Amino acid sequence: MSNLAFPSPDQLQQALTQALPAFRQVTWCEHTDSTNADLLNRARTTQQTLARPWLHGAHFQHAGRGRSGRTWQNRAGANLMFSCAYDIFTPTHQLPTLSPLAGIAVAEALRSRIDPANQHRLTLKWPNDIWWDQAKLAGILTEVTRAGTAKSSEDHHVVIVGIGLNIEDARALSQSLNRAVADWSSVCSQDREAQKASLSDLVIDIAQNWRNIYSDITRNGFNALPERYAKVDGLLGQHINVIHNDRLLHAGIAKGINIMGQLLVHGPNGETALSLGEISIRPRGASNQA
Repeated sequence: MSNLAFPSPDQLQQALTQALPAFRQVTWCEHTDSTNADLLNRARTTQQTLARPWLHGAHFQHAGRGRSGRTWQNRAGANLMFSCAYDIFTPTHQLPTLSPLAGIAVAEALRSRIDPANQHRLTLKWPNDIWWDQAKLAGILTEVTRAGTAKSSEDHHVVIVGIGLNIEDARALSQSLNRAVADWSSVCSQDREAQKASLSDLVIDIAQNWRNIYSDITRNGFNALPERYAKVDGLLGQHINVIHNDRLLHAGIAKGINIMGQLLVHGPNGETALSLGEISIRPRGASNQA
């Protein structure tokens, strides 16, 4: 599948720069510690107001990070890894919604590249893991900072959102991690439409959709968030366990999210809105013991 061959960093940077004229900075390098960390540092030190959006990618990350500070495995040529920075204007109490918003945007972007008959197979696991047939295809990390010394208002923040999309190695990762992992190569093997997309196409679609969804909430607020999430929800109606620090917080049936981006879980004592926790799908008939 030649479309999944990685161009050189210079070639990829040039293609992205041409395709994303609204982005003020587009960079792609051979390797770095963490693209999210690079953009966080840049955002905190720049003196320009509304200097973004930025895009920064790397063929390999030495210290790539996931949620809760986890490190994750990557190999040059096996993972599509990049981060973007956007100026947003939203009250501080709404910042937790930015994580599921990032996941929605990626799910929508990738679905647009596959056949409509298969789109239901690509879903979002709250808050921002992308699934293919309930196997992890991509992970997303969302972080927020202030914009250096050039704050336009108290509601002005910079959101840094990064993604690691598996391109190859799903079988090996599934065995080493002892859990289901998917990759874009396997999606392409099952979907002819997906085969048409190059790696640069995927980067462009995701970066643009992140920009669009964050611009939309700045203009229109968060009221449409639950409905938009429901269209890509991979947990709806599933019996789940919610675990935090190796402790079972809740067990129940997933019921979508609210306008704060919190997961709604219906349990024996009614509905609970959760802001944190790792989700595992509970086989029907299983006990609620942690």
